[in-house]
Amino acid sequence: MAGSGAQDPTRIASRQGLQALVTRPREEAQSLAAALTERGVHAVLEPMIEVHHRLAAPLDLTSVQAILCTSANGVRALAQATSERGLPLLAVGEATEGFTAVTSADGALADLVRLAAARLRPQAGRLLHVAGSVVAGDLVGSLRGCGFVIERRVLYEARPVGTLSGPTVCVLRHGMIDFALFFSPRTAAIFANLAGIAGVAGCCRTITALAISPAADATLADLPWRDRRVAKRPNQRALLDTLDAVLAERR
Repeated sequence: MAGSGAQDPTRIASRQGLQALVTRPREEAQSLAAALTERGVHAVLEPMIEVHHRLAAPLDLTSVQAILCTSANGVRALAQATSERGLPLLAVGEATEGFTAVTSADGALADLVRLAAARLRPQAGRLLHVAGSVVAGDLVGSLRGCGFVIERRVLYEARPVGTLSGPTVCVLRHGMIDFALFFSPRTAAIFANLAGIAGVAGCCRTITALAISPAADATLADLPWRDRRVAKRPNQRALLDTLDAVLAERR
């Protein structure tokens, strides 16, 4: 409506050129959006989950030799839960949040298990796994099987959103999205469900889906994508490499 300050999202999209739907939580999407911009791709941020930190009793870090985080959300929640920054922190990704002794497994949960088993000793103290309310895989069981004493503390909830936003539904319906990036099986499943509810599942025919893992890709199999690609490693850098390969093919 004239004078309202609102803009038609399809007109905005038509001025942007290539566009990618980014389904990561907003806190994690900023660096990805910047990397997409460097490639001439505009990021349409549409988080599939919202992260809520839990108020918890102070963490007991007595006799803890290392803390393990299986997501950047866990690292951020840990930073809010304690002022301790010097304990060794092993993580799947590269988020640091001010911690001074961070080692990245640069991959998935299995990589983190291997890193912990190689770097740590069961007799040196217990481990603390900082996690969300929904846990993928069995980090605790795997490391107990290696002889470690490990405790899980849930410091955040990753809640699924209820609907796709109006602007995103609009650009999907008008074929303005070229790529969709998925960083977990859970967020891929949420998108597939919400796209069906919004009646835009068929709009995926013009979109290339880029998934961080075979498990995430499998969750997308029932949607009619133009193409589906899987990163060679389960991290953002490898997913961007996959995007670069697709962009090179289209030049």
